[in-house]
Amino acid sequence: MDQNNLIVYLEFEDGRVADVSLELLTKGRVLASRLGVKLEAVVVGDNLDGVEEQVFPYGVDRLYKVSDKRLYPYTSNPHSAVLINLFREIKPQACLMGATCIGRDLGPRVSSCLHSGLTADCTSLEIGDHTDPKTGKEYKDLLLQIRPAFGGNIVATIVNPECRPQMATVREGVMKKEIFDPAHKGEVVELDAKKYVSDEDFVVEILDRHIEKSKINIKNSPIIVAGGYGVGSKENFQLLHELADTLGAEVGASRAAVDAGFTEHARQIGQTGVTVRPKLYIACGISGQIQHIAGMQDSSIIISINNDPAAPINTIADYVITGNLEEVVPKLIKYYKKNSK
Repeated sequence: MDQNNLIVYLEFEDGRVADVSLELLTKGRVLASRLGVKLEAVVVGDNLDGVEEQVFPYGVDRLYKVSDKRLYPYTSNPHSAVLINLFREIKPQACLMGATCIGRDLGPRVSSCLHSGLTADCTSLEIGDHTDPKTGKEYKDLLLQIRPAFGGNIVATIVNPECRPQMATVREGVMKKEIFDPAHKGEVVELDAKKYVSDEDFVVEILDRHIEKSKINIKNSPIIVAGGYGVGSKENFQLLHELADTLGAEVGASRAAVDAGFTEHARQIGQTGVTVRPKLYIACGISGQIQHIAGMQDSSIIISINNDPAAPINTIADYVITGNLEEVVPKLIKYYKKNSK
């Protein structure tokens, strides 16, 4: 097996590779091409048929499959053991994972055992050079791991010059998911689970498992009506729900609105919520803190409704309506209903 490639850990549930893994493959393909290395992926679990058909179009050159019925559902020790032992063998230069419940559990275990570093919740990944300010030593083609720091007031670029693999986790929706080539074919390497994981690693057995799917599908909604602290109350949030119902939209919120108890956390958009890219984003009473903007700045059209003409969000909005949303939103509902008949 050749070494120093870039690898993505695939989350696999109910016969589907998770969206966040496909987003990372899209980014991984760009980074691997820039480095002149192979893009690899690893999937660990049971009933892994069909994974290659899902991931090869995203440009995967080699897929490692580790199959054992005890490896599904995910548990910490066995999955960590597989990755640690595999990485010791193939020595990837970088590994990407989703910043999900699984990635946040698995990433630190693997990086700590391999004495590499890990940057969590990256918002951007690039390849670049770095000069150590103390020693003057130059490093070429490092993974630049970019994320907001100090509460989002600055953007930090983190590098890992010496230790390998360079590891990063990225949240769902931060990277774009795009097919590289529908006809792309890679190589499948079936690995013997027994070589990578010992019976002792299976000390925890899952007896029963319940997964509640979120009823709010904010990430895939083409239109989002989002409210901030400026909405003022839970009652006023009902206005946003009325507008959303009229437009066939989903309701989102800023962290300040969620913290104030105006709506539930599942609707939170931004650095500590979900990242969205709707065709239309209507921001109501949102001032536009950097953390919120990070989660919605790729929206195709942004309309801001705010009684403060100097609100920071207005600088990225395509259209700005200055006024009280108690007056503006009912008018929008009325005119839309009138013109959509």
